[in-house]
Amino acid sequence: MKRQKRDRLERAHSKGYQAGVFGKAKESCPYQSVESKSQWLGGWRAAMEDRADGLVKFT
Repeated sequence: MKRQKRDRLERAHSKGYQAGVFGKAKESCPYQSVESKSQWLGGWRAAMEDRADGLVKFT
């Protein structure tokens, strides 16, 4: 996998995590491509799990 592609997918995951931390709905995913959307949703899910476990506190 090329570095550029990996960076783009890592960024999508990070943006999804941020969205999850802030409590945004998973339907707010801005990506259309399957790969990017999958990464974004993975990040979103990870944030939601962290929130449920009390690891992330947003005030």
